[in-house]
Amino acid sequence: MEHETQAFMLLDGAVLLGFALALVLVFRKLGLGATLGYLLAGALVGPYVFGLIGEAETKLSIAELGITFLLFIVGLELAPRRLWRMRREIFGLGLLQVTLCGLALAGAIWATTGFTPIAALAIGLPLALSSTAQVLPMLQNAGRLHTPLGERAFSILLFQDLSIIPLITIVAAMSGNPAAAEGPPGWQLAIQTVLAIAGLIAAGRFLVRPLFRLIGSLGEREMFVVAALFIVIAAAALMQALGLSPALGAFIAGVMLADSPFRHEIEADVEPFRSVLLGLFFMSVGMLLDLSAIAERPLFVLGMAVMLISITAGVIIALGKVIGMPWRGALALGLLLSQGGEFGFVLFAQAQAGLVISAEAASLLGAIVTVSMVTTPFLMMATRRIREDPEANETRDEPQLDGASALIVGYGRFGQTVAQMLIAADVKVSMIDTDVEMIDVAASFGAKVYFGDGTRIDLLRQAGAAEAQVIAFCIDGDQLSADLLHEVHKAFPEALLHVRAYDRRSVVALGDAPVRNVVRELMGSALAMARAALEGLDVSLQDIERAEDMYRSVDRERLALQIEAGDIRAARDLVITRRPGR
Repeated sequence: MEHETQAFMLLDGAVLLGFALALVLVFRKLGLGATLGYLLAGALVGPYVFGLIGEAETKLSIAELGITFLLFIVGLELAPRRLWRMRREIFGLGLLQVTLCGLALAGAIWATTGFTPIAALAIGLPLALSSTAQVLPMLQNAGRLHTPLGERAFSILLFQDLSIIPLITIVAAMSGNPAAAEGPPGWQLAIQTVLAIAGLIAAGRFLVRPLFRLIGSLGEREMFVVAALFIVIAAAALMQALGLSPALGAFIAGVMLADSPFRHEIEADVEPFRSVLLGLFFMSVGMLLDLSAIAERPLFVLGMAVMLISITAGVIIALGKVIGMPWRGALALGLLLSQGGEFGFVLFAQAQAGLVISAEAASLLGAIVTVSMVTTPFLMMATRRIREDPEANETRDEPQLDGASALIVGYGRFGQTVAQMLIAADVKVSMIDTDVEMIDVAASFGAKVYFGDGTRIDLLRQAGAAEAQVIAFCIDGDQLSADLLHEVHKAFPEALLHVRAYDRRSVVALGDAPVRNVVRELMGSALAMARAALEGLDVSLQDIERAEDMYRSVDRERLALQIEAGDIRAARDLVITRRPGR
């Protein structure tokens, strides 16, 4: 019997992974995203189509770990500096979007259907949450995650991910299930929540960080994986034991490690588990879709999907205009976030368990969210010409294939020197910048600089990055990240990447990015001044060379240790603070 059960589990796993692999590849190729591939794969193997897999509810309970891991990774993204820089977009624009879209959808549902006001609110609020799993990959693949549009979309999605916790509480408070009344009173639950969060934060500071520091000193990479999985699951289990949301525990665990020097290592270790489990979650949702109920009311599903897209897009476009976005940018943001999202499935299931909505209604709502997801790529493609700014295209030339061997991204004071050195060596160079004034000034000196955002993969390809041998990023600030450079390297593996970094912190933040060379812009000038000072002190040329070689050698060693640890404070003992022999 045990052998037969094991055989069935292996067969189920093979069928699930086989359908997922085939359909996700097809949907990715069509530019429609992996989420829809997983949903369709689940629907096909489920009881309402081929009936190849059973017990979708059991698999869904396991797959909900994917949501737990997703929230952990969301928590890891909430470093205090990043939150502060994006605070207005996250907590201003994000809060307005969730609140206004949720209330508008709830009002429309109550006015056009037979749902009660409580049920309409329990449906409208979850429908206001867009699909992080669909939108972020779309932005990454288009190279637009670091553009103003991408950052605003990310801010809204981040707040939506944060709002899942209070929304779970709101839906639970609407529950009409008598079993829910047996739980602790609200004040007690609130105290338990505060104490649990405080306990997790204290554990992160005094237990978890020293643990990762110990693992880092031992150099046991696989132990990072074990420790990361333990932290996520233990935090979720603690919250569940207290009658709270496991997802809240995972989220707090992520936040308490957000400013840890080991954040990137932990995120890289957990990401594969998150991706697989989240894929299984979407497949389980697809298996639970009652296609017969949908077939009985196709007009209702389509009509509700159109209403969802129209109201959500309309509210976001209006918000975009209020905060000063150009209408094309506001339109792009509204359409990009117009669909329902994966957290809607979680909240619909909770509303069903609380007897707020029926099982048939939950299945129909899942179908509505799925249909809305399908429309997003097509809406973005259909409105591309409308969303593009014709004035920018008319007044400034976009990058084009011109056979350049090197692309210079950023033509400021740094990029100008790099470009002129390469041109002096008879290398054909193509230069890109977003500063229109700088482009005009460069033109007055006879330099041809193209207009465009050089952090976008599609624009780099348009500029000839696939044929270039060198891509030099000479841009200011924190516009570059390790993730972006990995994307560029993946898209253009033959091009050597050279990066300008402001200081040592910037270099450490890039981590293991696949770059040929990282240049700290102040290092060369500082060394030049030091050499001049030594010459003024009548130090011999041999001693000057020896001092520079010593500094460079120590600096390379120290920087390698800092990158490995992900901590600017690492290898402090290597800083040269004493004269030789003292």
